[in-house]
Amino acid sequence: MSELAHYESFNVEVKDYIAHVQFSRPEALNTMNKAFWLELPRCMQDIEANTDARVIVISSTGKHFSAGMDLGVFTDPKSVPMSGDPGRMAENLRRVVLQLQDTLTSLERVRLPVLAAVHGGCIGGALDLVCAADSRYCTSDAYFTIKETELGMTADVGTLQRLPKLMPEGVVRELAYTGRKFGADEAHRLGFVNSVYDSQEAMIEGVMAIAAQIAANSPLAVTGCKEMIHFSRDHSVEDSLKYMATWQSGMFRPTDMMKSFQAKAQKQTPEYDDLFPVKHLFSQ
Repeated sequence: MSELAHYESFNVEVKDYIAHVQFSRPEALNTMNKAFWLELPRCMQDIEANTDARVIVISSTGKHFSAGMDLGVFTDPKSVPMSGDPGRMAENLRRVVLQLQDTLTSLERVRLPVLAAVHGGCIGGALDLVCAADSRYCTSDAYFTIKETELGMTADVGTLQRLPKLMPEGVVRELAYTGRKFGADEAHRLGFVNSVYDSQEAMIEGVMAIAAQIAANSPLAVTGCKEMIHFSRDHSVEDSLKYMATWQSGMFRPTDMMKSFQAKAQKQTPEYDDLFPVKHLFSQ
């Protein structure tokens, strides 16, 4: 297992097969600056390729989970030219938005389950991020908002595409059109978050316990679950069943099942082999 890279935007600790990614810029309300957007997909790749983690927990520090997009991302002339031919400016902006979208999609693309533990404000781009997680948990003081509408723009990096898959569409439309905050109780009632905790400490303890349960299962079975659920979200039942049959015929082996049966018979905890590390051939 290789040593993890250092990141400006978050700290990463891997222990007992759980990778804990914690946003580490509380003085800036953990805004998503240029470094954040560059580092997040690299971090996901790093965990996948260089650790024995079987699940990822994302949490934060300070008063808020994240105040969302750092507007400096769009005011950097090196990234987003502010003058010149309108057509070329528009084409460049489209490329920037696609890159930002791809950063958050890295949470779906990584084969490990990603659990988001939210406290305080989860605003704008931060909501886009947690929508891409596998499961969400929050503290009783947490709130969420599609802030972009209030700022005069349309949210563009995932909330409007993923949130209608997680909550009733009519509610999502209201939240998007108004930009109003919705709190922990409403988020729980609508199924957006799995559980609400009284404090951040209790939440981290609870989410880590869930992560430990996931890590105790066969990593091959768990990654298969993630693959199938994501595919089924975006395809018909018929296509998803066909893909499931193909996956099972190629990936299923009785080894982990036999380990499970033997451990239960002996009243022991099964020990599964790790997945082979993912080596991203073209990453630096």
